[in-house]
Amino acid sequence: MPILSTRCPYCFGQMEVAAMHCTHCRTKVESRFEPTALLRLSPEQQELAVKFILASGNLKELAIQEGVSYPTIRGRIDRLMEILRSEKSADADRRSAILDAVEEKRITADDAAKLLKKS
Repeated sequence: MPILSTRCPYCFGQMEVAAMHCTHCRTKVESRFEPTALLRLSPEQQELAVKFILASGNLKELAIQEGVSYPTIRGRIDRLMEILRSEKSADADRRSAILDAVEEKRITADDAAKLLKKS
């Protein structure tokens, strides 16, 4: 099952959760739900946040698990904190999400340039 994200997988614009349903009794609630801070993170960033917590916040251990250097993992965690503290505009947030997708190799630089031109 995919991790929930409030980012459009096509244009990286903001999506909102509009409905929830109970798997037991089938009750359905439709409304505008306010996303949690963690939903501002990409699915990959959410996964990194979970790994960080499970590593008891030990960056050295997390770097080993991820197969990257300590400075690389420190930068990724700093980026997570920046996003969680940020109250950027929707456009700035979208541009940031596009650049993160390039860094995470989910889209190409050419695709990112096309998406950024639409901004």
